[in-house]
Amino acid sequence: MPRIRVVNPNSNEAVTRGIDEAVQPLRFAGGPEILCSTLAEGPFGVETQEHVESVTLPLRRLVESDNASDAFIIACYSDPGLHVCREGTDRPVFGIAECGVLAALARADRFGVIAIQQKSIGRHLRYLRQMGLTERLAGERPIEMSVAESASGEKTLDRMIEVGTELRDRDGAETIVMGCAGMARHRKPLEAALGVPVIDPTQAAVTMALGAVAFA
Repeated sequence: MPRIRVVNPNSNEAVTRGIDEAVQPLRFAGGPEILCSTLAEGPFGVETQEHVESVTLPLRRLVESDNASDAFIIACYSDPGLHVCREGTDRPVFGIAECGVLAALARADRFGVIAIQQKSIGRHLRYLRQMGLTERLAGERPIEMSVAESASGEKTLDRMIEVGTELRDRDGAETIVMGCAGMARHRKPLEAALGVPVIDPTQAAVTMALGAVAFA
């Protein structure tokens, strides 16, 4: 049976559990195994450029040492180590930010992003410039929480609805991308509250990986 490995680059097991629950609807009888794992060497949350750089080589080593998986997903919205991991294997490696944005563009002309913190937005914008997609970005706004808070905080959904409403009404976003893997469990209620498509980037990446594995 083919296997898709989803790697949470931070060491917060609660985030990994949330990711695992979010991808559960993509598991089906006879389909690929979807294995969600935690990078033990990672910081508790990937929230700064230093954190991004610190997990790059551990991710590369993980990909190179795993001979049982047919595709890999880096489940962090900064896509840390994406290109160096692709150099380390001939199997497909997906970054959730890249996949989330591409999925959003398939649903609407302009997308908005809910970030965890203001300081992460500059990093995300650099990435969008590399992708050549800044003109399609309606806006990005932070909820100002840590990765851990976004995964388990009781008021996270309320804050995401508030920020999502600003992106929709003030910035003109026609679809919303959740800019952190820790937000995974909030996709359905957020979409119901906002009335526009909401993209969980990890679900988007797993969906693309399913297609890649199926046609390999």
